[in-house]
Amino acid sequence: MKSKTSFLPQGEARPSRCPDNTAFKQQRLPAWKPRLNIATVLSSFFLSGAFCLSVGVCLILSANSVREIQIDYSAQCSECSKLRENSSNWNKECTCSANFTLEEGIPGDVFMYYGLQNFYQNHRRFMMSRSDAQLLGQNAKIPKNCAPFATYRNGTPMAPCGAIANSMFNDTIELFYNSNSSAIPVPLLKTGNCWWTDKNVKFRNPESYNLSSAFAGTARPPYWQKPVYSLDEEDERNNGYLNEDFIIWMRVSAFPMFRNLYRRVRRVRQFADGLPAGNYTFSISYNFPVTKFKGRKHVILSTVVWSGGSSPFLGIAYVVTGSAATLTGFVITAIHLKLRKKKTYFQK
Repeated sequence: MKSKTSFLPQGEARPSRCPDNTAFKQQRLPAWKPRLNIATVLSSFFLSGAFCLSVGVCLILSANSVREIQIDYSAQCSECSKLRENSSNWNKECTCSANFTLEEGIPGDVFMYYGLQNFYQNHRRFMMSRSDAQLLGQNAKIPKNCAPFATYRNGTPMAPCGAIANSMFNDTIELFYNSNSSAIPVPLLKTGNCWWTDKNVKFRNPESYNLSSAFAGTARPPYWQKPVYSLDEEDERNNGYLNEDFIIWMRVSAFPMFRNLYRRVRRVRQFADGLPAGNYTFSISYNFPVTKFKGRKHVILSTVVWSGGSSPFLGIAYVVTGSAATLTGFVITAIHLKLRKKKTYFQK
């Protein structure tokens, strides 16, 4: 058997596999290696602990300063819920209401959320049942990866397709301020609520001279009451795949209990400074059934602060981390003192 060098032409040297003689490839670059001693180790633990504890306390205090009111309207709308459990009643309207009182006004910007409980959006088959190409305005009539909500039995494709789109939250919620025995509708903003990247990058409508012709040959998902090109009859720009309620719903949650931004209070007239104290009523057009999966529905009014919403999770995480670092520092200090005493005793 011939060796590898026998295949080389005569007089030609075998190429060297050694790295180039440079400071980088020969690892001769100047470097700094910290010399750890008891002072540097303990100072790093205590400083890290103090920093995390201070940040955590600030975040928790900030989250606790958020004004929030949450209304569970599952019980108030039980009759509508029974009606919606029968799929044959999809075209029948059902309206319910939930009253509440604000003892103190909510100043500043007020956000309205809808909340769902026991709704698992993190199931893999549910998360994968969508077509990103379709949502970008491509292949609107050829949905892929949307089983079991891709096409009807006659072959008509669904737009939008997939289990996520089919299960879109479609309750209509309005807020009224009861003043002097008259109900004043609170002005709500339905646009400007989603992420800029979603509105301008991830979602696009098919190109056509009008939106209805762009979706010609497709049909709405089975659980929808309106086609995708007429979701918002008041604002033509808020239709199709660019409808903000649809965009927010398509961002699935990792937990079975979640909330999504629904509306923002428009600060005009008597609501220029926020929501004044008084009696309010949520008027709800009930369309989204939750009884079959033992769920509940909430509507939330909340403010925001510099750190976000009312969730204290991040602050608690910082406090736990800071406490662990500080406790570790004390443990290392105790071990060091104990060993130093033993060393002094043996030296004597």
